[in-house]
Amino acid sequence: MARAMKKMVVVCGIVLLLNLWCKAQADPQVPCYFIFGDSLVDNGNNNQLQSLARANYLPYGIDFQGGPTGRFSNGKTTVDVIAELLGFDDYIPPYVSARGQDILKGVNYASAAAGIREETGQQLGGRISFSGQVKNHQNTVSQVVNLLGDENTAADYLSKSNIHLNNMLMYLLQAYTQQLRLLYQSGARKVVLFGLGQIGCSPNELAQNSPDGSTCVQRINSANQIFNNKLKSLVNTLNSNSDARFIYVDSYGIFQDIINSPSSYGFRVTNAGCCGVGRNNGQITCLPFQTPCQNRDEYLFWDAFHPSEAGNTIIGRRAYSAQSASDAYPIDINRLAQL
Repeated sequence: MARAMKKMVVVCGIVLLLNLWCKAQADPQVPCYFIFGDSLVDNGNNNQLQSLARANYLPYGIDFQGGPTGRFSNGKTTVDVIAELLGFDDYIPPYVSARGQDILKGVNYASAAAGIREETGQQLGGRISFSGQVKNHQNTVSQVVNLLGDENTAADYLSKSNIHLNNMLMYLLQAYTQQLRLLYQSGARKVVLFGLGQIGCSPNELAQNSPDGSTCVQRINSANQIFNNKLKSLVNTLNSNSDARFIYVDSYGIFQDIINSPSSYGFRVTNAGCCGVGRNNGQITCLPFQTPCQNRDEYLFWDAFHPSEAGNTIIGRRAYSAQSASDAYPIDINRLAQL
């Protein structure tokens, strides 16, 4: 179990994903949007690092306007979809390039291979851990104070913020909570915690541990469910002990719906990546300039670990506006943004 849980830090792509939205100047519901995470939402912060965890080459970005950006997908990520639904007219820039007034609409701090533990992903080279991302956000908050003129105005600006967090492991809950407190101290008040998806159904796990390449790896999924139950309980605890508002998104259940009835979502293939190497296209991620599948919208997974744009779109839409009562607890992102 310990080995399986250690693997999940890398496999799930996000140890945690965190979006903060705050009141700003335009039409979006929550015009300021800050993102923390790893490869599921990294949009270019690793591009200049000495790291194997990079995606700034084709076929990554093959369907994204402008081509490869560092996103680990053929197109949009889940947070891109949510940004659109919130009403943004552009995607949130990576921390590495965000400058000046741009930070007032938000910053993406995510770094592929990052985790809550400092050593997570070290075998892949350079990355920005979650604590490093929090420090980068604290630097951004200081810049917001300078841009808005004083601390009181900046505090009011940031107090409207939402936080969206994904995927972390049970033995890290204490450290995770401590980092949440730091973000709370930086002004975050609306928080979205994304549960773990069905990592045991990813092409990588199927390639390595599924006898037939189709049956999900139950020991991994069981660990996911244990963690998710703890995470949902944490939402209740946090809501009872602060003036922030936390919600939980059931990524596991959304994946389960897709896998149980893929054709109803337009998918033909749920057990293999659109590109990659080896069994299930799941043993190695997409190689530079590899030719991917042509019918990308029919694949749930883009590569060994990461959903396709089509998969990300479903997850993002159901997180924003719950299709099932269990998709989000106690409310969805749309309702949270309106508070």
